[in-house]
Amino acid sequence: MPIAVLYVAVVLIWGTTWAAIPYQLGVVAEELSVAYRFAIASLALFAYAKFRGRKLAIPCQHYPLIMVMGALLFSINYLFVYYGAGYLSSGLVAILFSLIVVFNSLFERLFFGRPFERRLQIAAVVGIAGISLVFWPEVIHLSFADRTTLGVTWVLLAVIIAALANMTAVINTSRGFSLVAVNAHAMGWGALTSLAIAVFLGRPFNFLLTPEYLLSLFYLAIFGSSIAFGCYLSLLQKIGAARAAYSSVLFPVVALFMATFLEDYQWRPMAVIGIALTLAGNWLALTRITSPSSSTKYKEK
Repeated sequence: MPIAVLYVAVVLIWGTTWAAIPYQLGVVAEELSVAYRFAIASLALFAYAKFRGRKLAIPCQHYPLIMVMGALLFSINYLFVYYGAGYLSSGLVAILFSLIVVFNSLFERLFFGRPFERRLQIAAVVGIAGISLVFWPEVIHLSFADRTTLGVTWVLLAVIIAALANMTAVINTSRGFSLVAVNAHAMGWGALTSLAIAVFLGRPFNFLLTPEYLLSLFYLAIFGSSIAFGCYLSLLQKIGAARAAYSSVLFPVVALFMATFLEDYQWRPMAVIGIALTLAGNWLALTRITSPSSSTKYKEK
């Protein structure tokens, strides 16, 4: 599938999940909502693979890293974002999570020896500045009270964990396994990890049968997980982790456009300038794309 199609799919799907996530919070514990989401996503991928005759087996010697990827990418990083979102506005969460572009670039350099690209560094600065301007009222009213500091800490930890998870995904997808198999197994382990955390924390086991909860859960599981993560991991293979992560800068832009039609969001000049910068950074990040050189790709030893 072309890079542009994959990128647009990731941005549009994950940009719209912002509208679905709030319906998952409040009554059912975060750990259980995440467990339900990725259990459904995993089962859907296993069913799809069986139907299409895809290979699902993963050799035992490679399975531990699949488990690590599942725990980090499909459980802990999501839980930490949810915990942090309880103390921060959605705009501040978006700004903080856009830092994953920086961490992905750093970790690619640290683990795989991939050189820093000046063009991508500039794109990251421009994009993060743009998102900050979009949510400028929330930035200038930021107060580092105890609860806000705790929220920032949770989200920054989530960003680091998500970036580390992306490195495990780079390795797992380089081993010749199908993306469906990698995601199906990893999402299953992510669901089990969230379930184990819920048990450890003594969360009450419950489930909502309201239309809002069920529809949002279905959308997050099938579109936001099974489909979007398949596209995202394909982007990791094609353009590298740092550029693939740049899609996170555009998620809030999609959410704002949705809010314009659904919630009568009022555009401010600062937000328009911010989106212009975000799009400029996106252009810098995604033009002149070169595939990771063979010397910096992960290789089996």
